[in-house]
Amino acid sequence: MAASLLSRYPWVSTPFVVSAPMKVLSSPALAVAVSCAGGLGFIGPGAKTQDTNDDLEKASSLLRQGTSKSPTPNCALPVGVGYQLWADDISVAISAIEKHKPCAAWLYAPRQGPKEYDEWSSKIRQASPDTQIWIQIGTLKEAKELLQNRERPDVVVLQGAESGGHGRAKDGMGLMVLFPEVADAMADSQIPLFAAGGIADGRGVAAAMCLGASGVVMGTRFLAASEARISRGYQNEVVRAADGAASTTRTLLYNHLRGTFGWPDEYSPRTILNKSFVEQQEGKSFEELKRLHDEALNLGDNGWGPNGRLATYAGASVGLIHDVKEAEDIVYEIRNDALEIIQRLCPQEK
Repeated sequence: MAASLLSRYPWVSTPFVVSAPMKVLSSPALAVAVSCAGGLGFIGPGAKTQDTNDDLEKASSLLRQGTSKSPTPNCALPVGVGYQLWADDISVAISAIEKHKPCAAWLYAPRQGPKEYDEWSSKIRQASPDTQIWIQIGTLKEAKELLQNRERPDVVVLQGAESGGHGRAKDGMGLMVLFPEVADAMADSQIPLFAAGGIADGRGVAAAMCLGASGVVMGTRFLAASEARISRGYQNEVVRAADGAASTTRTLLYNHLRGTFGWPDEYSPRTILNKSFVEQQEGKSFEELKRLHDEALNLGDNGWGPNGRLATYAGASVGLIHDVKEAEDIVYEIRNDALEIIQRLCPQEK
C-alpha cells in the first residue's frame, strides 16, 4: 500500500504529511508550499465553486515559476483540491478538474448520502483519470457505506472528533478508538487510510502511524502557516489558545452569525470560544449577538480573541501550536520529529 501511494505521489517523503482543504483558508500558496516540502497540499473549497478554478490557476502559475523543490508529478498539478458536496456545483468543479488535472480531489459532506460520492467520483475520473479520489469520513457507518458504493475512493481520510472545522455533530469519536475499528472494517479493501483530527506535531504523526495510518492530515496546524489565507487576528488566536478541551467546542452559533446555513444535519464546526458563545450561554438573544457580531466585523484583527466575537474555527490541538512558521518548515519539523520518535521506539538491530 505504501509503495502504491508513493508511485502516485512520487515527490512525497514519509511519513506522508497532508495539509487539509480548509475552506478559503487553504490557499494555493499553502498547498504548493506543502507539496514542495515533500507533502501533499490541498486547496480548500472557495466561497463559490468557481473560486477553486481560480485557485488552481494560481497554483499552476506558482509551480511554473519553478524552484529546485518543485515536485515532479504523474499528473499536471501536484496539489489537490477540496469540495463540499452539499454546497459546490459539480459542473463547475468538473470543468476545473478537467482543465488543471490536480493530483487529487477531496470530497466531503454529501447532502443526499454516500451514493452522491458515486456521481462525483465517476465524473472526475472521466474528466481526469489520473486525479485520485479522496473521501473524508468520521464514523464506522460511513466506512461500511463507502465499501458498498460503485465508485470506491483511492484514499479515505478518517477524521476524529478532535478536529476543527465541520466534523460529526453527535456521533463522532476520538481518533485513538475510531481509527483501529475502521481500519479493521476496511482491511480487505486495500484502500489507504489517512488519520486526521488532533494531530499537530511529530508525536501525533508517530501515534497515527502506529495505529496503521498510511499518512496524516493536519488542518489547524497549517492555520499557523505564513502562507495560509487567514486574518492576522484569527491566526493570533490559534497561537494563543490552549487547553482545547476547555477553549473549543462544537457549535452552529458562529455559522449562523456569519449567515452560513445549509450544512447537512450530521455536521457541526469546532471553534475557539469567545464572547459570542459565552453570552449565548448566558441567555443573550441571537438578534443581539448578531448585531454585536456584525459590529465586530469592523474591528479588524480585534474582532478575534477572548473578547472578540468572530468565528475562529480550529481543532482541539490548539494548545500544541505556539508560533507561525512557513509551511515548508512545519512539514520538515513535524516529519523529522516523527521519524526520530519512530526510530527511538523501533531501533534497528546492529
